[in-house]
Amino acid sequence: MALSQVKGKWALVLGASSGFGESISLRLADEGMNICGVHLDRKGTLPHVEEIIAQIKKKGVETAFFNANAADKDKRTEVIGELTRLAPEGIHCLVHSLAFGSLKPFISKEDKDHVSKDALEMTLDVMANSLVYWAQDLFKKNLLAKGGRIFAMTSSGGTRVWPTYGPVSAAKSALESHCRQLALELAPFGITANAVRAGVTDTPALRKIPGNDVMIEMALQKNPHKRLTTPKEVADCIALLVRAEAGWISGNVLGVDGGEDIVG
Repeated sequence: MALSQVKGKWALVLGASSGFGESISLRLADEGMNICGVHLDRKGTLPHVEEIIAQIKKKGVETAFFNANAADKDKRTEVIGELTRLAPEGIHCLVHSLAFGSLKPFISKEDKDHVSKDALEMTLDVMANSLVYWAQDLFKKNLLAKGGRIFAMTSSGGTRVWPTYGPVSAAKSALESHCRQLALELAPFGITANAVRAGVTDTPALRKIPGNDVMIEMALQKNPHKRLTTPKEVADCIALLVRAEAGWISGNVLGVDGGEDIVG
């Protein structure tokens, strides 16, 4: 087996304790990357976080996890301050996998039944704009190393509709736009940015969407492989894209879905 190109480098994963973030953290650790994870968990789910940390450490790499709101400016400053100490040469990979937002429709007769202004803005801020703020602060601290990668998890909901997915759909659309802009502005520094569009995947985030059972059944029928995408398949894709040979791939929305999105 060829030696890893990224062994000893740091990856910063936002949303590292479940779903795509968890799988990507473990997969990049397999490549020899040190993992800095930011997650937001309550007492009941912290034991699982400890299991993830233990698995990463068993792979012989360094790890630092922060139980904090990744959209909070002060917490972002705290994590970046710690990264300055842990990774003075900068990080190789920033992964944005934050899934926290409103799942209410835009329109209803009662105010309580549709998304509020605050909830809509919060969804956009957490699931899209926070990527820009992390990139800005990392860049200012010289922590985005030349040849580095930025990945943001999007979904087909960025271009399609679902009854309660409006706020998240808007955030995913904005997230994809942010990746294109970051790809343009960071190109002179040798840094790429791409959105990764996974197919329908059975994650905790999916299970929170009203009607997810219908969504899963539709994906099973639509996907050419007649099954759902797995978090590991997405993580395997990220493991390929962190390699030097992928340095000319930037500004894209990359489908990792077995062809699901091309089927009408």
